[in-house]
Amino acid sequence: MTIHQPANRAVQQVLNALVEDGTEVGVQVAAYLNGQLIVDAWAGLADPESGRTVNGDTLFNVFSVTKAVAATALHVQAERGLVDYDSPVARYWPEYGANGKQAVTVRDALSHRTGAPQMPPDVTPEMMCDWDAMTSGIAALEPIFPVGQPAYQAVSFGWVIGEIVRRTDPENRSFRDFVATEIAQPYGIEDLWIGVPEEVEPRIAKLIDALNMKPPPEGSVLEKSMPFAVRLAPDIFERPEVRRATIAGVGGVFTARSLARFWAILANQGMLDQKRLLSAKRVAECCQMRPGGTLPDPVFFGMPMPLSQGGYWMYDGQSPLTMALASPTAIACPGAGGSLGWADPDTGLAVAYCHNRMSAADGASLVGHAIRSALAIG
Repeated sequence: MTIHQPANRAVQQVLNALVEDGTEVGVQVAAYLNGQLIVDAWAGLADPESGRTVNGDTLFNVFSVTKAVAATALHVQAERGLVDYDSPVARYWPEYGANGKQAVTVRDALSHRTGAPQMPPDVTPEMMCDWDAMTSGIAALEPIFPVGQPAYQAVSFGWVIGEIVRRTDPENRSFRDFVATEIAQPYGIEDLWIGVPEEVEPRIAKLIDALNMKPPPEGSVLEKSMPFAVRLAPDIFERPEVRRATIAGVGGVFTARSLARFWAILANQGMLDQKRLLSAKRVAECCQMRPGGTLPDPVFFGMPMPLSQGGYWMYDGQSPLTMALASPTAIACPGAGGSLGWADPDTGLAVAYCHNRMSAADGASLVGHAIRSALAIG
């Protein structure tokens, strides 16, 4: 461990202040630079009711930050020659080619341009816990936008990408097991859970929903893409069966240490501890803006989404969800309520911001600024 004391102290001060002023309840941050852990800090309460405090081993729901793991798993398959980005998804998953989706490519799926951002009709938490039911329902969907038009797959992304990974795995593993054996275990990432085992549940921080989400407008694309019945909120995602299910787009439960270590692979040009997961060229391609770039996204009422062709978000100086990156070469995935993970291959910096108070506050930007200032980078 090579903690950078000035950076760690600066982050700790930010976290203490965020907890003291009520912006956060419990929060955890870790950062890597050039493959070395340099920040490991936390503050506040994991469970205000019991008084359980946050420590370095506390686990947090990170919602859509999970999409980065799904995208990276697909890049692993491409690295091995098992997936061609420009081939139709139906080449690997024939059922997906139904109802007008036969032209959707893997690259379209990665960059949220399938034209079918919606979830299956009448989806329930129970259905969401059934991988086969979800992939069958998604395969049967009809695009509601032209294929190639940006339309954010807010929840469905993980099943689309995860099923391509599963279908192209010579060992026929579940998506959860693929991530564990191909990404987590080889790189010493101990707490990168997409479906938690029962024994780690006591370490999970209790979610506090300060967003107080309301049902989306009836009939809107947002309602179809993020149905209220499976909302990204504590009453759904603290259910034991949901925690234990493989929900590859929004179901991740991680520590900041493990999440930052995952991002460190991307920040370090695709390798960590002298073991290579992805080529430097592939990582660089993942840091290129997708076709369609920052066009307004119909799922979120025309909000521009700066997404890369590799399935990650990018910094554009405008999106409030990526202001923490402060670098046009960085990639990230934000999660509902303010969680964030990011990597900058240009500087070698990777950061994870995990917390339990879901809100619109941007503590991650304060942390990012503190780290860069302490390191005198960016």
